Amino acid sequence: MLLGSIEAGGTKFVCAVGNEKYQIIEQETFSSKVPEQTLKETVEFFQRFPELDAIGIAAFGPVEVRLDQADYGVITNNTPKIAWRNVNLVKTIKDAIDVPVFITSDVNGSAYGEYVAAKQRGEKIDSVVYYTVGTGIGAGIVIDGHFIGALGLQEMGHVKVKRHPDDLAFGGLCPHHGDCLEGLASGPTFEARTGKNGKNVPLDDPSWDIMAYYLAQAAVQTTLTVRPNKIVFGGGVLSPKFLDMIRKHFDQELNGYVDIPPLDEYLTMPEAENNGSATVGDFELARKVLIAGEGHAFAIDR
Repeated sequence: MLLGSIEAGGTKFVCAVGNEKYQIIEQETFSSKVPEQTLKETVEFFQRFPELDAIGIAAFGPVEVRLDQADYGVITNNTPKIAWRNVNLVKTIKDAIDVPVFITSDVNGSAYGEYVAAKQRGEKIDSVVYYTVGTGIGAGIVIDGHFIGALGLQEMGHVKVKRHPDDLAFGGLCPHHGDCLEGLASGPTFEARTGKNGKNVPLDDPSWDIMAYYLAQAAVQTTLTVRPNKIVFGGGVLSPKFLDMIRKHFDQELNGYVDIPPLDEYLTMPEAENNGSATVGDFELARKVLIAGEGHAFAIDR
């Protein structure tokens, strides 16, 4: 079985071909600045593998994943990546490579990869929530091998959070909601607050603690609504020290209200090898759509 993965990010596409053991046979990365060029390179990459059986796509978005919609597989008008608005990823790939295709959000793909990787390690796990914190914030949920959402993908980066008392003057950066989670805790908020790129802001700067406070609230909300086995934080902003800040605020906010595993097991960074959560997830989703057939956008049998 030969499986394809497209990790379609806002700055790059990571394309890979692998087997049912999630072992990468070949992988290439393309810039996603120009859609026409990116998709041409992506198609040409997979055309080198005539025995390819199926492709899983984990895409930035918002992307339409409901099969009964006319714009299924399309990056929608709400995407901040203006050049990608109304680009149909699924049709472009299927027109060039006639194999079953499964598409979901980038964070759903990563969540699925963490779910699969945990099972490979022998963990007794049936649910994972994955937050990515970078240019934006998004989250994916896997419960018992299924995604959730009847009307579309989750937009958990846009929930409202309680404001930090030292951050009340900051209006937030989200063009739709101002001070939602993404507007207050995504990577670009560093520059808005400090005038510096996040990678140049030392960890003792108060901005880190403020952002940890907001992300901890999101994790508490998820804990109380979904009750997952674990919550994974990934993305370019995360580091072990920053995660420790999130854990500290999470512990204070939850205040022992419900039982959870030890914090270092419950709130984690990605554990799939080589930062390959989405690729592992895509391989497994490609395998499942090959077996089940297309038409399983939200609930895929294990």
